[in-house]
Amino acid sequence: MSNKPKVLVARAIFPDLLAKLEESFEVRSNQADEVFTAEELQKELSSAAGALVTGSERIDATALANAKNLKIVANISVGYNNFDVPAITAAGVMASNTPDVLTDSTADFGFALLMATARRVTESERWIRDGKWDKWSIVSNPLGMDLHHTTLGIIGMGRIGQGIAKRALGFGMNVIYHNRSRLPEADEKACAAKYVSKEELLRTADHVVLVLPYTADNHHTIGAKEIALMKPTATLVNIARGGIVDDAALAQALKEKKIFAAGLDVFEGEPKVHPELLKLSNVVLAPHIASATEKTRRAMIDLAVENLRAALAGKKPPSLINTEVFKG
Repeated sequence: MSNKPKVLVARAIFPDLLAKLEESFEVRSNQADEVFTAEELQKELSSAAGALVTGSERIDATALANAKNLKIVANISVGYNNFDVPAITAAGVMASNTPDVLTDSTADFGFALLMATARRVTESERWIRDGKWDKWSIVSNPLGMDLHHTTLGIIGMGRIGQGIAKRALGFGMNVIYHNRSRLPEADEKACAAKYVSKEELLRTADHVVLVLPYTADNHHTIGAKEIALMKPTATLVNIARGGIVDDAALAQALKEKKIFAAGLDVFEGEPKVHPELLKLSNVVLAPHIASATEKTRRAMIDLAVENLRAALAGKKPPSLINTEVFKG
């Protein structure tokens, strides 16, 4: 019988990283990549000392009800709205995430989604595939919106938001931002970004990008009222979390051409997508892939494993969220 600590790997990871983990731990892996039900997750955690989890695993009091030996839940994600942090803390379990390692890849994708949305890239591809392109035309081919020398509004100016702002400088964009707290002057200068109210940002920006974390206070940060403030020529891009945008209100606004277009990498209730969004041509849809390069996903797993190893060795995990739990 193994004396190694028992570790749950809740979703599929790269086989070589799993094999390395198995050298130190007794691993229960889910390489089939099926999403656990709440009951299955509770059962899996009941015998684990540590767990590598993702946004698809809701870690709350129910999940932890029988997890008497659990010391850490290590999220393979920078966001952790799948964590009920007070419940995890009350159970005496450490919680960690993976900040920093995905900043540049996510900022790259945010800008790619912005460009695809403004310039109608996916809509144009469908246009060709559907056999609608019979000639080049000045006016009848899909016409998009410029990025260069326009105003970019960023809501949520953490590491990723700042990364997008810096990329915008290469396009000669005027950058404005809104954040829970204003950045230090040096950071504003590095991004050439100006702090404004949310209302001013929505009224002024030609393109709005959302990069704020999901919290109860941030639920439906963008709804019908906020969209009504935006220019009819504006675009909206969400690479933050589902629930930041009221998807039903956005679908209605896009249908009525209240804004020009939207680009979405995250959705309320994902992987389900609001059916009205699927009917629209003026929205670019992506399946939550902002961090999806192999190099970045490996780095995320490596950091999650580093957090897990530290906790099970009695050391402080490098990206511990609920620091009050650590007693070292």
